[in-house]
Amino acid sequence: MFDHVKFGVRDFEASKAFYLKALAPLGVVAVAEGPPSYGVELCAPGSKASLCLFQTDEKPAQLHIAFVAETRRQVDEFYRAALEAGARDNGAPGLRPQYNATYYAAFVIDPDGHNIEAVTHGP
Repeated sequence: MFDHVKFGVRDFEASKAFYLKALAPLGVVAVAEGPPSYGVELCAPGSKASLCLFQTDEKPAQLHIAFVAETRRQVDEFYRAALEAGARDNGAPGLRPQYNATYYAAFVIDPDGHNIEAVTHGP
């Protein structure tokens, strides 16, 4: 459905470093970058969708962004990497049967207060 999602962050360098480290287990890398006011585009190999961050002086509205993980191990690695990158815990890796029987996810809060999730639906 989406081609890209772009949102503002208060500290561009800190947020860029956070997302690159937290999403590395999912294969996400920077594919394009301009000045902070334009931002950086992050993408997983083979994906047509991207996440773009840019510097803003405005307080960003809180978002919930869920990233696809291929395996439960990737969800676990995302969670560890995100915490190491400075995220706050918002839900350790585990099954979420209230969503469906195989919904395995982890949730963290990024430097701007956004709820960031990695999820897989596989067994």
